[in-house]
Amino acid sequence: MQLVVARIGRAHGIKGEVTVEVRTDEPELRLGPGAVLATEPASTGPLTIETGRVHSGRLLLRFEGVRDRTAAEALRNTLLICEVDPEELPEDPEEFYDHQLMDLDVVLADGTEIGRITEITHLPSQDLFIVERPDGTEVMIPFVEEIVSEIDLEEQRAVITPPPGLIDGSEAVVASSRDEGPAAADDGSGPRAARSGDED
Repeated sequence: MQLVVARIGRAHGIKGEVTVEVRTDEPELRLGPGAVLATEPASTGPLTIETGRVHSGRLLLRFEGVRDRTAAEALRNTLLICEVDPEELPEDPEEFYDHQLMDLDVVLADGTEIGRITEITHLPSQDLFIVERPDGTEVMIPFVEEIVSEIDLEEQRAVITPPPGLIDGSEAVVASSRDEGPAAADDGSGPRAARSGDED
């Protein structure tokens, strides 16, 4: 299964390095030297990572054959894609890949049906479940421990304890921090964590 693990940002310096917006909690595994990644658009790749380093809190990569700023800038906004075994699971039992969470039934603790997860949106501070309700409307559920009390993959359900107004209100309450809650992996590529990506 192909999953997006990063997006290339702007060129850094004059020797072909680029900043990347990391979309995986496992950059050392997915974005290490020697990794060969497919790309979107496909015509840009595949790209082989030659070197990687962290600079001012951002990951910088250099790819084989990319030697100057012009070539690096031409890669801007390219998505980096790796092949992942669909049976592979995160090491932390409190973290999940996106593909594990898609289509889960969302229910209250008493079993009341809320809907089905149709999309997972990754924000800098947290992740959101986009849940389609039986009547076709959608509600956003912040993926934080205070609200999502259980993910049961065997039963294919997510149990939530929403605060007042979250389900029946017009807007979801977005928690200020998700550090204490479970995490969803962006695009299924790895256990999701807050990141300081290149928002060009």
